[in-house]
Amino acid sequence: MTESDEPGPAGRMFAADLASQLLGIELLEHGAGHAALRMKVTASMVNGHGIAHGGYVFLFADTAFACACNSEGPVTVASGADITFVAPAYEGDLLVATAREVTRFGRSGLYDVRVTRGDSVIAELRGRSRSVATGPGR
Repeated sequence: MTESDEPGPAGRMFAADLASQLLGIELLEHGAGHAALRMKVTASMVNGHGIAHGGYVFLFADTAFACACNSEGPVTVASGADITFVAPAYEGDLLVATAREVTRFGRSGLYDVRVTRGDSVIAELRGRSRSVATGPGR
């Protein structure tokens, strides 16, 4: 899963992410500023047009973004994200989301996420992150 056998901050965060677990999202790998995840499009994720609902594709890409920006600590959240849907995904498709850090500056960062089905690009997400204080007095 990682470059070492330790789960690290991203692995611990993902293990506690019930929303992603219930959708069957799998964390394939994560490390300094990057992550890769897998999700199968199920019948309950398909909209009235017979294609994967964009909200599920966004959630999947956002989960990869979260794993990449939390790969080294401190706790980091999304301050915004934009997605471009490039091609439809269908029930039964196995999607992979690959996230990578573009840059970090102060408490902020930029991350790119590509969602693919095999060699086909399904969506591209650009995420903006912000590290936050935790604990008492946050």
